[in-house]
Amino acid sequence: MAAGKGHKGGKENKPGLPNIQNRQARHEYHILESFEAGIVLLGSEIKSIREGKVNIGDAYARIMNGEAWIIGMNIQPYRNINTFDPYDPTRTRKLLLRRKQIEKLHADTREKGLTLIPLKIYFKNGMAKMELGLGKGKKLHDRREDIKERDAKREIQRAMKR
Repeated sequence: MAAGKGHKGGKENKPGLPNIQNRQARHEYHILESFEAGIVLLGSEIKSIREGKVNIGDAYARIMNGEAWIIGMNIQPYRNINTFDPYDPTRTRKLLLRRKQIEKLHADTREKGLTLIPLKIYFKNGMAKMELGLGKGKKLHDRREDIKERDAKREIQRAMKR
């Protein structure tokens, strides 16, 4: 947008808000494409996410009945909650995507054998968002090649500093 139009832009995380990442995902999968999705959460769950009490390492997403769901994401219960009926920390949560995105993801996961992996959770304009990656699993030799490339780049950087 042009300057002076009153548009604040896509503000992402403020300094105090957590940016939860799934670092293992990029190690185990070739990420072909990524999507931004909203997450349907309870009030106490969003407070726990703001405190950084969430684990997406074992989570994955699935398309069921024309809707996207995140399975296995662990959000620890908020410590100051005043209810006698606490929620299940690993319950299945709905993801908010556009219909065309859901159809594309469903086709890719069903036909091409790709996987939907949560890459990170962040805050955008006060809302919790999840970055989903459409990935293909790496073989052991692919991981070894990545490690060799990373080490070679590191050596080049060290040599450039000297």
